[in-house]
Amino acid sequence: MKFYTIKTPTIIQKFFSNYRWRFSSVPKEIYLTFDDGPTLEVTNFVLEELKKHQAKATFFCIGKNVKKHQNIYHKIQEEGHSVGNHTFNHLNGLLTKNTRYIENIQQASAYIVSKLFRPPYGRLKSSQARLLQQEGYKIIMWDVLSGDFDRSISPEKCLENVLKNTTNGSIIVMHDSEKAKDKIYFALPRILDHFSQKGYLFKAIV
Repeated sequence: MKFYTIKTPTIIQKFFSNYRWRFSSVPKEIYLTFDDGPTLEVTNFVLEELKKHQAKATFFCIGKNVKKHQNIYHKIQEEGHSVGNHTFNHLNGLLTKNTRYIENIQQASAYIVSKLFRPPYGRLKSSQARLLQQEGYKIIMWDVLSGDFDRSISPEKCLENVLKNTTNGSIIVMHDSEKAKDKIYFALPRILDHFSQKGYLFKAIV
């Protein structure tokens, strides 16, 4: 099993307070986010499930995937969801020189019209963050990681990760990618059912 934290520690959120980790804990609202798409089969499945619950979400898209599936990208927006930039090639900021990293994000911005940005793997240098924020980008992180990318855990465990750790205002990370397909197909409908029955609204980040 890969090492990662399901619930982002409060101390991390406070230390990197210039990033958005969650929203107000007062209203019963949840912010579902989907990384690494769009993909033909999985993104369309996600959109259909969201529609059943009148739920809105935010899709952090990879530029090369948008270039390949522009019709799905436009469908995301037409159905009232938000989009964000996730670089053109899913780069790890810590392993990439600043110039190349920013250029890759700019390359993605030719296809993704948004000032929301999520760093792949949640990793970027503070210098990269400053450059992006100077350009008006909002860096969106999360406080609940579903683990749907982890091939070593079951779909049931992925669902449990979300149900046990989500609270009012949580930003949840899932993936509309082929790698996460089995977990998305199992967990997403149940997440939507569970929190809808509890009176939660699913909101898009703007």
